[in-house]
Amino acid sequence: MTHTDFNSGFPGQVAQKALLSRVHPARRRAYGGASPSGYRGVSYAARNAPGAERDMRIGNTDVAPRDEDVVARERTAQVGAAISGRLAETSKDLTERLAADIEELRGDHYIEDLLRASIESNLDTVLHVLQHDIDLDRVHAPAAALEYARRLAQRGVPVNALVRAYRLGLDSGLKWLLSELRAQEHDADVLSAAALHIVSVASAYIDRATERVVNVYTEERETWVRSRNTTRAARVRELLAGDRVDVDGLERTVGYRLRRRHLAAVLWTADTGQDTDPLIDLERAAAALAKRLDCRGEPLVVPCDERSVWAWLPVATSGEPVPTQDVATEVESLPRPVHVAFGSPGHGVAGFCHTHRQASQAQTVAQASAITAPSATFFGDVGPVALMCADLDATRSWVSDILGPLAIDDEPYARLRETLRVFLASECSYLAAAEELGMHKNSVQYRLRKAEELRGQSLREDRLNLELALNVCHWLRGSVLSPPGDTERARM
Repeated sequence: MTHTDFNSGFPGQVAQKALLSRVHPARRRAYGGASPSGYRGVSYAARNAPGAERDMRIGNTDVAPRDEDVVARERTAQVGAAISGRLAETSKDLTERLAADIEELRGDHYIEDLLRASIESNLDTVLHVLQHDIDLDRVHAPAAALEYARRLAQRGVPVNALVRAYRLGLDSGLKWLLSELRAQEHDADVLSAAALHIVSVASAYIDRATERVVNVYTEERETWVRSRNTTRAARVRELLAGDRVDVDGLERTVGYRLRRRHLAAVLWTADTGQDTDPLIDLERAAAALAKRLDCRGEPLVVPCDERSVWAWLPVATSGEPVPTQDVATEVESLPRPVHVAFGSPGHGVAGFCHTHRQASQAQTVAQASAITAPSATFFGDVGPVALMCADLDATRSWVSDILGPLAIDDEPYARLRETLRVFLASECSYLAAAEELGMHKNSVQYRLRKAEELRGQSLREDRLNLELALNVCHWLRGSVLSPPGDTERARM
């Protein structure tokens, strides 16, 4: 795909052509015809220096600036400032559009957060260029955008998805900018001149930014593919994708026997304050977990990206359950802060793939929480919750229907939810719940009465949905809870 593809077929370009048609033919020649690149490299100061005799050449046409040029630049700056005031909202909208339209960009919450940061930094940069008439030769691609390109390269996302994201970003950006311009300016000449300038700057910026991020992607992809670990990861990904593979050959390549019982784990870290390579630390963490579980061999560890790995631990074949509490304690004692999501043990090639899918789903739950992810998350604890992470908006609505006011995100309601969750998990035993919560039985009874009053029905009605909703709240927290509003709170 070439960068010239940016000039075809989007509503922003349609609006550009419509506005351009309203400009006098001499002015169209002054702007370099229909191309938005006619302004490129032309300094605002040089065009509008007070009292100076100015004779500018754009293309092959001599042109002197007219009064609306100055007004158009001022209006462009005001448009940029207006959109900048809505930067967070605009970035969120564009992030949602790209995730919906480009399947390859959907991923875990970490990579989606990096996408949002890339979008916001690009928007912020181009809006500053419009506001302050900055020469694009002095503008560099934002660090977040370059890092996002590197992570996509590491994960094997096709470069076409990255290029398409910038095309759609230009489309949305021009819609917002030109709509704001139409709302602010009613003079036809100024409107046309400002629109041409906006399209010129935005198109030139996207062209340069796309070229830069594609170069970074290509360099990172070449480096990543050359590494031995990545070769192993590529073969493992083929197996996980359902491709037909030579099992014996795969075992030789990755150095791990597939015909055994496995426990998959996803390990990741958000800690950037360490001097050591995070991948090395994560490999050591996987080895420590294998030792704690008394594994029958070395674990298989392959990188997912710079700060996360996939691991398979060869656990005993006796079918013994995983000692989750001991494993969680081991995770918390690791030298570097690490998060680990576990699947359930599986046997053979099919079990190898199945336990990994479960570990990935458990990771989704851990990362979907609005608070810091827990150190250890087990699929056996969060299986049903994992299935509800695909559409958090729908899950939030369902939780509100089941829990009513108990679904409000504040501390008093959180205490009621947790008391009710533990009570139901303790087979409705007041004594068992009180012991686990570390409180008196009468306090448990009091909280349960308050919860029942708020919900408006018996706690024993619709118990299956009630327990599931409480577990969803326990794991996902603010991601599925309603923000505190004007609802009168019960005294607790």
